[in-house]
Amino acid sequence: MTRSLVAGVLVLGLIGGLPAPAHAAESWTPANDLEGACVTLKTSNRYVFKDSVGYGFTGTASSAEKFRFEATQLGRYQVRDSTGASIYQSVLGWVWAGSEYGDRADWTVSAADGQYRLVSTATGQQMGNYLGGLGAGGSTFTLTPATGCAAIPDIATGVSGTPAAGVDAQGRLVGWIDAHAHITAAEAFGGSLHCGDAYASGGAQVALKGCASHATLGWGALLEAIIAGTDPISSAEDGWPTFGDWPQHDTMLHEASYFRSLERAWQSGQRVLNVLLVANRVICGLTAEHTSCDEMDQIRAQSTYLRKMQDYVDARSGGPGKGWFRLATTPEQVRQIAAQGKLAVTIGVENSEIFGCREIKGVPQCTTADIDAGLDELESMGVSGFYPVHKFDNAFGGTRFDSGVTGAAVNVGNLISTGHWWQATSCTGPSDNEQPLVSDDIAELLALGVGLPAGTILPVYPSGKICNTRGLTELGTYLVEAMMARGMIIHIDHMGVKTASAVLDLAERAGYPGVTSVHSWSDPSMVNRLLGVGGFVAGYAFSATEDGQGTGTFLDQWLAYRALANGSKITGYGVGTDVNGLGTQAAPRLNAGSSPLTYPFTAVNGTTVTRQVYGSRTFDLNTDGVAQYGLYADWVTDLINQAGSDGPLLRSQLLSGAEAYTVMWEGARA
Repeated sequence: MTRSLVAGVLVLGLIGGLPAPAHAAESWTPANDLEGACVTLKTSNRYVFKDSVGYGFTGTASSAEKFRFEATQLGRYQVRDSTGASIYQSVLGWVWAGSEYGDRADWTVSAADGQYRLVSTATGQQMGNYLGGLGAGGSTFTLTPATGCAAIPDIATGVSGTPAAGVDAQGRLVGWIDAHAHITAAEAFGGSLHCGDAYASGGAQVALKGCASHATLGWGALLEAIIAGTDPISSAEDGWPTFGDWPQHDTMLHEASYFRSLERAWQSGQRVLNVLLVANRVICGLTAEHTSCDEMDQIRAQSTYLRKMQDYVDARSGGPGKGWFRLATTPEQVRQIAAQGKLAVTIGVENSEIFGCREIKGVPQCTTADIDAGLDELESMGVSGFYPVHKFDNAFGGTRFDSGVTGAAVNVGNLISTGHWWQATSCTGPSDNEQPLVSDDIAELLALGVGLPAGTILPVYPSGKICNTRGLTELGTYLVEAMMARGMIIHIDHMGVKTASAVLDLAERAGYPGVTSVHSWSDPSMVNRLLGVGGFVAGYAFSATEDGQGTGTFLDQWLAYRALANGSKITGYGVGTDVNGLGTQAAPRLNAGSSPLTYPFTAVNGTTVTRQVYGSRTFDLNTDGVAQYGLYADWVTDLINQAGSDGPLLRSQLLSGAEAYTVMWEGARA
């Protein structure tokens, strides 16, 4: 304890001193305009200065400590002194300098008549003169602009210049769309499968720090090894600031969509981001730690996370409504947001047991009343559409199979969810797996130590093309018709061809355009049919050309869709990144050495883009692939460059993607 603090204690002990009275202003309002502010704090003609342990008061202005404010949420801040230390409310009552952000380093700030009060968000104690030092003293402060503050550790976008308008003279959107992303994955699967966050109150240092559970031989590292084929032993788990271990294009369980990376993509021409709230009860049960594994609970948690993320971006941008990240619940709102030059964020859902509508050995576990109530709840969240069927068969219909060992693992999940394996038959024409699942895949999975209930009999599948025998159910028909009545978008990816065909029958009879395939997970014949009714298509964001991953290329997929009978109906084309969605991102092109993307480059909207830097790591598409979302700015430009003579058409269709998606949505709601 310093001499000034000791003196304060003695004086108060002798005369029974009280904290200074709060400012008697009539109305205190949240201070939302302090992001990045560098100021001194003054109360009762005395300035806060940095003492040997904490902070004291001085009458000398030149001795005043300089404090930097960094928004943690609307009206809340982390406050750093000139050394970069975060000031925090200690349990002893004084405000001290801390080494990192935590609950007690969060301050709720309000203003009135040029005065400010800072209240510990965690404890409710108001900062002021406390026993001669800075602490829970209940004072108000004058904030005076200063220089010499510590810099805020942050991530720059690397984008400069004036972007082209987000709409043209006719009000049409001009920009590309990511129609399939999972930026809320931090709250999915019970909240612990994923390491990292798209945002955090403590900034990049907190959002992108490593996770012990994902380090060498941790349960997260073992799960990622099974899912993505990564090495569970070499995992250094060094996130901020070195990022030696992640993010990489093939690390599926680490955050790849930090908000500064999303901002980079928006600044480079993206106009719509369709966020899919994702859930899976079975995967949640695999994690060592989790909240609720109920899939609707997971969706609710992500809905809350997404709205708090919008508030956080607002806070970092100067206040409510000032951020570039804007939730849109109607196509009209998408157009309004684009006209403001901001990113319209739409909301969808992708899970297997939506509304609890599992089926167990063919018996549905929900009713039409459950469906109606579930649809009401999704609409209250602002959800525009969803996947009636995802990875498992459910009460609505049959799934489209994954292949190989991944398919075997998902099939085990189907067994756990439904009480039965996938049921398949040989088929010609459209199929549910161009590389059919075989029993050997399940045997290989079992060799990895995946257990099954005693007495389980392994399935035997035909060779060649196979199709799910399960089609659209009576409840599935009820759901699809209810979605059409509400103008909701029906995502047919992940439906087996028998189920998808029946859904498209309903859409065709109703003349309903609100159907999509947005990450290359549907048979081409189904894509052709949805184009015929005015639906929307987006290709999975594979590399522009071969990358050695055996996944095909984005350009090949685009050309194949254009060659369909209804391919001429594609006026705008989308991208489906599936970021954070248990799928790899684009690896570096094999020919990147001979035909690299050159930095800096001019983005599709005219801005100038340099390499993005996270801490001490610099990302380069040519060597990293799409290791994190900010590299989609690079990827889109590279994609057009690699398209050769098709480049102008591809550019036109990508920049018309947001408009085409919005037109489809408007048609569904007409």
